[in-house]
Amino acid sequence: MSGGTESAYKAGDALPPLEIEITRTLIVAGAIASRDYQDVHHDVELAREKGSPDIFMNILTTNGLVGRYVTDHFGPASVLRAVAIRLGAPNHPGDTMVMTGSIEKVDGDTVTVRVLGTNKIGRHVMGTVTVTVPGPTATAPPSALIAASSRSTPATPSSPAASGKASAEAEGGAS
Repeated sequence: MSGGTESAYKAGDALPPLEIEITRTLIVAGAIASRDYQDVHHDVELAREKGSPDIFMNILTTNGLVGRYVTDHFGPASVLRAVAIRLGAPNHPGDTMVMTGSIEKVDGDTVTVRVLGTNKIGRHVMGTVTVTVPGPTATAPPSALIAASSRSTPATPSSPAASGKASAEAEGGAS
C-alpha cells in the first residue's frame, strides 16, 4: 500500500458474506435517522394503499449498510471515498439481506469493491464502493493527535504574564 509496500488486497478477492435481518425497527429507524418521513417507510396501511405489501427500506439506509459492509471488512481506519448504488427488489420486514462483495480494483491504498445485496425476492442493491485503506505507515503519529486535542483546551501558561491572560480568558469566556 503506501510507502512502496505491496497491498494485502487483490482484484478478485471476495469479501465474506454478511447477513442482515431486516426488521421493522431497522426500516423505521433508518428512515427517521435520514429524515425520510415518507409514509411507505413507517405506515403499513399507507404503504399497502400504494401497492406495497408492507413498509420498505429507504435508499439512504441501504447506502449506510453498504458502507458499513465495506468498512467492517477493511477496518476502522478505512475511509469511504465513493458509494454508487442502484436499488432493485425492496427490503421488507422479515427479509434477510445477504451482502456479498468482491474487490474489483486495487490502486495503491485505494480499493474498489463491487457489492451485491440480495433478499428472498431478488437483488436489493448493487453497486461499487471506493475506499482508502491506509497502511501501517499512514496512521497519524501521536504528536498529531496531541496537537489536535490541544486546540480545544487552553494551553499551559509558561510565564506569570501568560498565566494572568489565560485565567482572564477562562473566567471571561467567549462574548
